[in-house]
Amino acid sequence: MFKELSQVMGLMKNLPKLQAAMAEMQQKLGQMSVDGNAGAGMVIVSVNGRMEMTKCLISDEAMKLGDRELLSDLVIAATNMALGKARVEVASASQSMAQEMGVPMPPGGMLPGM
Repeated sequence: MFKELSQVMGLMKNLPKLQAAMAEMQQKLGQMSVDGNAGAGMVIVSVNGRMEMTKCLISDEAMKLGDRELLSDLVIAATNMALGKARVEVASASQSMAQEMGVPMPPGGMLPGM
C-alpha cells in the first residue's frame, strides 16, 4: 500500500512535467501516419495516431471493377489494417513515454486518453 502511495505522490510532484509530456505526445500522435492496404494495393488507407482516417486512395483498377460490395470490403480491410498498425505504434510510444516519466503502465500498454 505504501509503495502505491509513494508512486502517486511522485506523480503528483511531477504533474506539470507529465502534462507537458502528454501534450507533446498528443501532437506526435496527430503527425503519425500509418498505412493499410487491401486488394494488392487497390485500396490504401492512412490513419494517424489519434485513430483518424486521413487518406483513402482507390486505384483506377478497383474503380473499373464496378463492384460496390467488393470495394466496400477493401476499404474496410485496409482501414482495419491501418488502425491495427496505429494501435501498435501508439502503444509503443506510450510505453516509451511512461518509462521516461516513471509512470506505471496499465494493462494493454496504452495510457488513458491515447
